[in-house]
Amino acid sequence: MAVPAGAAVTEERQVSTVEEPAEAAGTAPRDPRRRWYVIHTYSGYENKVKTNLEKRVQSMGMQEKIFQVLIPTEDEIEIKEGKRRIAKKKIYPGYVLVEMILDDDSWYVVRNTPGVTGFVGAGNRPVPLEDEEVRAILGQVKDETPKLRIHYHKGDTVRITSGPFQEFTGVVDEILPEKEKVRVLVSIFGRETPVELDFTQVERT
Repeated sequence: MAVPAGAAVTEERQVSTVEEPAEAAGTAPRDPRRRWYVIHTYSGYENKVKTNLEKRVQSMGMQEKIFQVLIPTEDEIEIKEGKRRIAKKKIYPGYVLVEMILDDDSWYVVRNTPGVTGFVGAGNRPVPLEDEEVRAILGQVKDETPKLRIHYHKGDTVRITSGPFQEFTGVVDEILPEKEKVRVLVSIFGRETPVELDFTQVERT
């Protein structure tokens, strides 16, 4: 089994203090070698990599070394054609997180999963995420508050799709995300007039 020099780490000495949701009081102490690593994937292959890797873990009996495969996502509000919808958005496109004990065997299983292009690390050596980074990512994943995706910026030309100024065009002057509104400068009788509209009332031209 050929492994690039320095790619495998047989022992991790830094003890992780991150408390995983699956752990309950009274269970066995967490293995200090159990850490989170980040792997690169081909663009758009994140879900396939997760599925393929989980199948390889089962078929190759690696459950005691590879524990979780995670694609961090968050709910995002998208406004399209005047309608609001909530969609899942990948927080880190092109990356997948793996909780594992890194050694030659587990490295080989992950690295040779179809769609994986490599580990994130220094040179050929995979580097685990710091505890603070893991907490931040897991916290972001657990946050169920949908994030609003804004498709336009100050200076963009937009068309008003509903309301008294329907079919008028104007220029975005200010975006008010906390109110889910946008201020648009509309030419009325040859004079630029600021009009405050809902995000659902405008679209880019």
